[in-house]
Amino acid sequence: MSDRRLQVFHTVAGVLSFTKAADLLNMTQPAVTFQVRQLEEDFNTRLFDRGHNKISLTEAGKIVDRYAARIFELYDEMEANVKNLTGDNAGCITIGASTTIAEYMLPALLGDFKARFPDVTIRLKVANTGAVVTMVEDNAIDLGIVEGQINNKLLLVEACQVDRLVVIVPPQHELAGRDFLTPQDLLDFPFIMREAGAGTRAVLSDYLKEHQCDQSAMNVAMELGSTEAVKGAVEAGMGISVLSSAAIDKELRLGTLAAIELRPALQRQFAFVRQRQKFRSQLMDELFQFARSYCGEH
Repeated sequence: MSDRRLQVFHTVAGVLSFTKAADLLNMTQPAVTFQVRQLEEDFNTRLFDRGHNKISLTEAGKIVDRYAARIFELYDEMEANVKNLTGDNAGCITIGASTTIAEYMLPALLGDFKARFPDVTIRLKVANTGAVVTMVEDNAIDLGIVEGQINNKLLLVEACQVDRLVVIVPPQHELAGRDFLTPQDLLDFPFIMREAGAGTRAVLSDYLKEHQCDQSAMNVAMELGSTEAVKGAVEAGMGISVLSSAAIDKELRLGTLAAIELRPALQRQFAFVRQRQKFRSQLMDELFQFARSYCGEH
Protein backbone atom coordinates (compact mmCIF):
# COMPACT_ATOMS: atom_id res chain seq x y z
CA MET A 1 0.00 0.00 0.00
CA SER A 2 1.44 3.38 -1.01
CA ASP A 3 2.12 5.90 1.77
CA ARG A 4 1.15 8.61 -0.70
CA ARG A 5 -2.34 7.19 -1.11
CA LEU A 6 -2.82 7.09 2.65
CA GLN A 7 -1.53 10.66 2.99
CA VAL A 8 -3.93 11.88 0.31
CA PHE A 9 -6.83 10.03 1.93
CA HIS A 10 -5.97 11.42 5.38
CA THR A 11 -5.87 14.97 4.01
CA VAL A 12 -9.25 14.59 2.32
CA ALA A 13 -10.68 13.11 5.53
CA GLY A 14 -9.39 16.09 7.49
CA VAL A 15 -11.08 18.74 5.36
CA LEU A 16 -13.90 16.62 3.85
CA SER A 17 -13.30 18.15 0.45
CA PHE A 18 -11.40 16.82 -2.57
CA THR A 19 -10.94 20.39 -3.82
CA LYS A 20 -9.48 21.71 -0.56
CA ALA A 21 -7.28 18.65 -0.19
CA ALA A 22 -5.94 19.17 -3.71
CA ASP A 23 -5.01 22.75 -2.81
CA LEU A 24 -3.27 21.66 0.40
CA LEU A 25 -1.32 18.92 -1.40
CA ASN A 26 -0.53 20.98 -4.51
CA MET A 27 -2.25 18.34 -6.65
CA THR A 28 -5.06 18.43 -9.18
CA GLN A 29 -8.47 17.31 -7.98
CA PRO A 30 -8.57 14.35 -10.43
CA ALA A 31 -5.21 13.16 -9.07
CA VAL A 32 -6.54 13.30 -5.49
CA THR A 33 -9.68 11.40 -6.52
CA PHE A 34 -7.57 8.76 -8.30
CA GLN A 35 -5.37 8.17 -5.22
CA VAL A 36 -8.41 7.76 -2.96
CA ARG A 37 -10.10 5.39 -5.40
CA GLN A 38 -6.95 3.25 -5.56
CA LEU A 39 -6.99 3.00 -1.78
CA GLU A 40 -10.67 2.05 -1.86
CA GLU A 41 -9.84 -0.68 -4.38
CA ASP A 42 -7.11 -1.99 -2.05
CA PHE A 43 -9.63 -2.24 0.80
CA ASN A 44 -12.44 -3.32 -1.52
CA THR A 45 -14.84 -0.88 0.13
CA ARG A 46 -15.90 2.76 -0.06
CA LEU A 47 -14.10 5.09 2.34
CA PHE A 48 -16.26 8.14 1.55
CA ASP A 49 -19.96 8.64 0.97
CA ARG A 50 -20.22 11.12 -1.89
CA GLY A 51 -23.32 13.34 -1.99
CA HIS A 52 -24.20 16.54 -3.83
CA ASN A 53 -21.27 18.90 -3.12
CA LYS A 54 -20.61 17.05 0.15
CA ILE A 55 -18.63 14.02 1.29
CA SER A 56 -18.47 12.15 4.59
CA LEU A 57 -16.47 9.23 5.94
CA THR A 58 -18.00 5.78 5.88
CA GLU A 59 -17.51 3.55 8.93
CA ALA A 60 -14.59 1.92 7.10
CA GLY A 61 -13.23 5.35 6.28
CA LYS A 62 -13.32 6.37 9.95
CA ILE A 63 -11.29 3.28 10.88
CA VAL A 64 -8.71 3.94 8.16
CA ASP A 65 -8.47 7.61 9.18
CA ARG A 66 -7.82 6.73 12.84
CA TYR A 67 -5.04 4.32 11.88
CA ALA A 68 -3.62 6.81 9.36
CA ALA A 69 -3.27 9.43 12.10
CA ARG A 70 -1.38 6.94 14.28
CA ILE A 71 0.82 5.81 11.38
CA PHE A 72 1.85 9.35 10.45
CA GLU A 73 2.51 10.26 14.07
CA LEU A 74 4.82 7.26 14.36
CA TYR A 75 6.56 8.30 11.15
CA ASP A 76 7.07 11.79 12.59
CA GLU A 77 8.41 10.34 15.84
CA MET A 78 10.79 8.02 14.00
CA GLU A 79 12.08 10.80 11.75
CA ALA A 80 12.51 13.23 14.62
CA ASN A 81 14.42 10.74 16.78
CA VAL A 82 16.81 9.94 13.95
CA LYS A 83 17.34 13.66 13.27
CA ASN A 84 17.88 14.35 16.96
CA LEU A 85 20.55 11.64 16.98
CA THR A 86 22.33 13.06 13.94
CA GLY A 87 21.89 16.75 14.90
CA ASP A 88 19.90 17.43 11.72
CA ASN A 89 17.64 20.48 12.17
CA ALA A 90 15.95 20.10 8.80
CA GLY A 91 12.32 19.12 8.73
CA CYS A 92 8.77 20.30 8.20
CA ILE A 93 6.36 21.96 10.66
CA THR A 94 2.70 22.69 9.98
CA ILE A 95 1.12 25.67 11.73
CA GLY A 96 -2.50 26.74 11.70
CA ALA A 97 -3.44 30.34 12.44
CA SER A 98 -6.57 32.43 12.49
CA THR A 99 -6.80 35.14 9.86
CA THR A 100 -5.73 38.15 11.94
CA ILE A 101 -2.71 36.35 13.37
CA ALA A 102 -1.65 34.88 10.00
CA GLU A 103 -1.83 38.21 8.20
CA TYR A 104 -0.48 40.63 10.82
CA MET A 105 1.58 38.72 13.40
CA LEU A 106 3.12 35.62 11.86
CA PRO A 107 5.04 36.99 8.85
CA ALA A 108 7.70 38.67 11.00
CA LEU A 109 7.84 35.80 13.51
CA LEU A 110 8.24 33.10 10.85
CA GLY A 111 10.71 35.24 8.92
CA ASP A 112 12.97 35.47 11.98
CA PHE A 113 12.59 31.74 12.65
CA LYS A 114 13.53 30.87 9.05
CA ALA A 115 16.60 33.08 9.33
CA ARG A 116 17.70 31.00 12.31
CA PHE A 117 16.69 27.63 10.84
CA PRO A 118 16.92 28.02 7.04
CA ASP A 119 16.53 24.27 6.34
CA VAL A 120 13.15 24.03 8.05
CA THR A 121 10.03 23.97 5.86
CA ILE A 122 7.05 25.72 7.46
CA ARG A 123 3.56 25.06 6.15
CA LEU A 124 0.88 27.54 7.19
CA LYS A 125 -2.86 26.81 7.11
CA VAL A 126 -5.10 29.86 7.53
CA ALA A 127 -8.66 29.48 8.81
CA ASN A 128 -10.95 30.96 11.44
CA THR A 129 -10.37 30.10 15.10
CA GLY A 130 -12.90 27.26 15.21
CA ALA A 131 -11.38 25.56 12.16
CA VAL A 132 -7.81 25.86 13.51
CA VAL A 133 -8.82 24.28 16.84
CA THR A 134 -10.46 21.43 14.92
CA MET A 135 -7.23 20.90 12.94
CA VAL A 136 -5.28 20.65 16.23
CA GLU A 137 -7.83 18.17 17.60
CA ASP A 138 -7.52 16.08 14.42
CA ASN A 139 -3.68 16.16 14.45
CA ALA A 140 -3.75 17.89 11.07
CA ILE A 141 -1.31 20.57 12.31
CA ASP A 142 1.52 20.70 14.87
CA LEU A 143 0.64 24.05 16.44
CA GLY A 144 -2.32 26.41 16.31
CA ILE A 145 -2.24 30.12 17.10
CA VAL A 146 -5.72 31.50 17.63
CA GLU A 147 -7.83 34.31 19.08
CA GLY A 148 -10.16 34.19 22.06
CA GLN A 149 -11.04 31.54 24.63
CA ILE A 150 -10.57 27.82 23.91
CA ASN A 151 -12.70 25.51 26.03
CA ASN A 152 -11.21 22.10 25.38
CA LYS A 153 -9.49 20.34 28.26
CA LEU A 154 -7.87 17.84 25.88
CA LEU A 155 -5.70 20.60 24.40
CA LEU A 156 -2.80 22.58 25.83
CA VAL A 157 -3.64 26.29 25.60
CA GLU A 158 -1.12 29.00 26.50
CA ALA A 159 -1.73 32.74 26.15
CA CYS A 160 0.94 34.50 24.11
CA GLN A 161 -0.22 38.10 23.52
CA VAL A 162 -2.97 40.55 24.43
CA ASP A 163 -4.75 42.08 21.45
CA ARG A 164 -6.74 45.33 21.64
CA LEU A 165 -9.84 45.67 19.46
CA VAL A 166 -11.19 49.00 18.26
CA VAL A 167 -14.13 50.34 16.29
CA ILE A 168 -13.30 51.24 12.68
CA VAL A 169 -15.22 53.78 10.61
CA PRO A 170 -14.59 55.74 7.40
CA PRO A 171 -12.74 59.01 8.15
CA GLN A 172 -15.77 61.07 7.06
CA HIS A 173 -18.18 59.14 9.32
CA GLU A 174 -20.09 61.05 12.02
CA LEU A 175 -18.38 58.95 14.71
CA ALA A 176 -14.85 59.60 13.45
CA GLY A 177 -14.15 62.46 15.85
CA ARG A 178 -15.30 60.64 18.98
CA ASP A 179 -12.77 59.85 21.71
CA PHE A 180 -14.49 56.58 22.61
CA LEU A 181 -17.65 54.56 22.08
CA THR A 182 -19.69 52.39 24.44
CA PRO A 183 -20.98 48.89 23.69
CA GLN A 184 -24.48 50.35 23.29
CA ASP A 185 -23.23 52.69 20.54
CA LEU A 186 -22.48 49.66 18.34
CA LEU A 187 -26.22 48.95 18.07
CA ASP A 188 -27.01 52.32 16.47
CA PHE A 189 -25.24 51.89 13.11
CA PRO A 190 -25.07 49.33 10.27
CA PHE A 191 -22.45 46.78 11.33
CA ILE A 192 -20.07 44.63 9.26
CA MET A 193 -19.78 41.28 11.05
CA ARG A 194 -17.20 38.48 10.68
CA GLU A 195 -18.52 35.02 9.81
CA ALA A 196 -19.61 32.47 12.42
CA GLY A 197 -16.57 30.72 13.92
CA ALA A 198 -14.30 33.76 13.64
CA GLY A 199 -12.48 34.70 16.84
CA THR A 200 -13.29 38.40 16.40
CA ARG A 201 -17.00 37.65 16.23
CA ALA A 202 -16.90 35.41 19.30
CA VAL A 203 -15.05 37.93 21.47
CA LEU A 204 -17.39 40.73 20.37
CA SER A 205 -20.43 38.60 21.23
CA ASP A 206 -19.04 37.90 24.72
CA TYR A 207 -18.26 41.61 25.18
CA LEU A 208 -21.81 42.67 24.32
CA LYS A 209 -23.31 40.05 26.64
CA GLU A 210 -21.01 41.13 29.46
CA HIS A 211 -22.29 44.69 29.14
CA GLN A 212 -25.98 43.75 28.84
CA CYS A 213 -26.33 44.64 25.16
CA ASP A 214 -28.82 42.66 23.08
CA GLN A 215 -26.78 41.36 20.14
CA SER A 216 -29.98 40.52 18.25
CA ALA A 217 -30.66 44.26 18.13
CA MET A 218 -27.53 44.88 16.03
CA ASN A 219 -28.13 46.16 12.52
CA VAL A 220 -25.91 43.61 10.73
CA ALA A 221 -25.43 44.91 7.20
CA MET A 222 -23.38 41.90 6.07
CA GLU A 223 -21.20 39.03 7.26
CA LEU A 224 -17.75 38.66 5.66
CA GLY A 225 -15.12 35.94 5.81
CA SER A 226 -11.88 37.91 6.16
CA THR A 227 -10.39 40.93 7.88
CA GLU A 228 -9.45 42.50 4.54
CA ALA A 229 -13.03 42.17 3.29
CA VAL A 230 -14.35 43.83 6.45
CA LYS A 231 -11.93 46.74 6.06
CA GLY A 232 -12.92 47.19 2.42
CA ALA A 233 -16.63 47.26 3.29
CA VAL A 234 -16.08 49.85 6.02
CA GLU A 235 -13.93 51.99 3.73
CA ALA A 236 -16.78 51.87 1.18
CA GLY A 237 -19.17 53.29 3.77
CA MET A 238 -21.29 50.14 4.14
CA GLY A 239 -21.11 50.11 7.94
CA ILE A 240 -18.85 50.19 10.99
CA SER A 241 -16.99 47.23 12.50
CA VAL A 242 -14.67 46.06 15.27
CA LEU A 243 -11.19 44.73 14.42
CA SER A 244 -7.80 44.16 15.97
CA SER A 245 -5.76 47.35 16.22
CA ALA A 246 -2.86 45.36 14.73
CA ALA A 247 -4.82 44.87 11.51
CA ILE A 248 -5.35 48.53 10.62
CA ASP A 249 -1.91 50.16 10.85
CA LYS A 250 -1.66 50.66 7.08
CA GLU A 251 -5.16 52.11 6.75
CA LEU A 252 -4.58 54.54 9.62
CA ARG A 253 -1.35 55.74 8.00
CA LEU A 254 -3.09 56.19 4.64
CA GLY A 255 -6.10 57.88 6.24
CA THR A 256 -8.63 55.46 4.71
CA LEU A 257 -9.98 54.39 8.11
CA ALA A 258 -10.40 55.98 11.53
CA ALA A 259 -10.15 54.03 14.80
CA ILE A 260 -12.12 54.70 17.97
CA GLU A 261 -11.46 53.11 21.35
CA LEU A 262 -14.18 51.18 23.14
CA ARG A 263 -14.92 51.94 26.75
CA PRO A 264 -14.76 49.64 28.63
CA ALA A 265 -11.78 48.43 26.61
CA LEU A 266 -12.21 45.31 24.47
CA GLN A 267 -9.23 42.96 24.63
CA ARG A 268 -8.59 39.30 23.89
CA GLN A 269 -5.80 36.80 24.18
CA PHE A 270 -3.86 35.30 21.33
CA ALA A 271 -3.03 31.73 22.35
CA PHE A 272 -0.92 28.74 21.33
CA VAL A 273 -2.93 25.52 21.05
CA ARG A 274 -1.35 22.06 21.00
CA GLN A 275 -2.31 18.43 21.47
CA ARG A 276 -1.58 17.09 24.96
CA GLN A 277 -0.65 13.62 23.73
CA LYS A 278 0.96 14.41 20.37
CA PHE A 279 4.62 13.51 20.03
CA ARG A 280 6.68 16.70 19.85
CA SER A 281 9.97 16.69 18.01
CA GLN A 282 12.96 18.78 19.04
CA LEU A 283 12.26 20.97 16.01
CA MET A 284 8.67 21.55 17.12
CA ASP A 285 9.88 22.48 20.60
CA GLU A 286 12.42 24.87 19.06
CA LEU A 287 9.64 26.65 17.15
CA PHE A 288 7.36 26.79 20.18
CA GLN A 289 10.06 28.24 22.44
CA PHE A 290 11.06 30.70 19.71
CA ALA A 291 7.44 31.83 19.25
CA ARG A 292 6.93 32.15 23.00
CA SER A 293 10.05 34.32 23.35
CA TYR A 294 9.13 36.39 20.29
CA CYS A 295 5.69 37.20 21.65
CA GLY A 296 7.22 38.19 25.00
CA GLU A 297 9.61 40.60 23.30
CA HIS A 298 7.01 42.14 20.94
